[in-house]
Amino acid sequence: ARPSEDKPSTNNPFPFRCPRTRPMGERLAGAEKEVLVEIVRFTQKNGLKGAEGGWKDFLARNDKKFGASVSDPKKRTKDVLLVFLVTFSKDFQKYFRKLVRRHAERRAIEQYMNEFSGKISPEQKLVQLTTEHLDYRKNYYFPSYQEGWKVMRIGKVSSSMNSGAMLAIDCEMVLCHDGTEAVVRVCVVDNKLEVKLDTLVNPLKAVADYRTHITGVSKKDLEGVTCSLVDIQKSLKKILAKGKILVGHSLYRDLYVLKFDYSRVIDTAYIFKYANLPTTSTASLNSLCKSVCGYSVREDGEPHNCLKDAEAAMNLVTAKLKHGFNDPIEIAENSVRVERKFLVLPVVIQVAT
Repeated sequence: ARPSEDKPSTNNPFPFRCPRTRPMGERLAGAEKEVLVEIVRFTQKNGLKGAEGGWKDFLARNDKKFGASVSDPKKRTKDVLLVFLVTFSKDFQKYFRKLVRRHAERRAIEQYMNEFSGKISPEQKLVQLTTEHLDYRKNYYFPSYQEGWKVMRIGKVSSSMNSGAMLAIDCEMVLCHDGTEAVVRVCVVDNKLEVKLDTLVNPLKAVADYRTHITGVSKKDLEGVTCSLVDIQKSLKKILAKGKILVGHSLYRDLYVLKFDYSRVIDTAYIFKYANLPTTSTASLNSLCKSVCGYSVREDGEPHNCLKDAEAAMNLVTAKLKHGFNDPIEIAENSVRVERKFLVLPVVIQVAT
């Protein structure tokens, strides 16, 4: 027989409990099993390892009966998932608890929306529409356990549900010699298209490609620039206070390069349905603006202007709020968004046994 998916087996293949990790495990023990399943899958996706190695290593080492042959976390008991997760370091434990809190926030929001649907702002309904998209969990579970990340909580649920205050953001990124991307310009506008932030950012590391034909930013533009990523993170925390909604197109890309974990978002790539695109594809910002707002953000071959892109994202949300656009939208051919692949090197912390 296979291991029970719901109840602990009386023949528990995991009899051990490590005293030094028990307190951290107790903090995760209150989470629902589906949350722990998501966290274990997150460790698999990012190749993360604890004191007993990765998930399959852990199963092979400790389950003499089934080993790693039953590796789907959903088919393992909650106890087994917990024992695996507490093999990780304190830094990872903190991150896992953040994921648990994020799930609790989503549940609280869903409950509030069910009970007080008439009090939910139209903007918050678009936040909900974003979180319900098939790609949301894949793209918006950030590795904020890594150094330099900032996590901003949304605050009191009842207050945020009634708020319709929005800010739209867009960034330009360069490619660095270490294979990562770094932000070099950030623009933020409010729902009246008033500029709240427009600044160049010093990447503070060697740049391999400024991508000037795309970003519009050159090496000369950054001479003398002292604003850093940390400065931008502080500015974002200040202007997003009181649960403002952050808007953007494929916004997770901007949040990733900003190392800023924030959950109250509207992704304009997620809130429209497309009549002639595969379900796994999204329209580019330019083509979506053509179809929805009737104008092009840029002409062919023209560099990006992140101020115009932030304005375009806000215009798309305004149009959605005003006109609905509930029916699938026809997108012009050859205008499917091609996502750049992040060269992400997950931080693997090997905990000593």
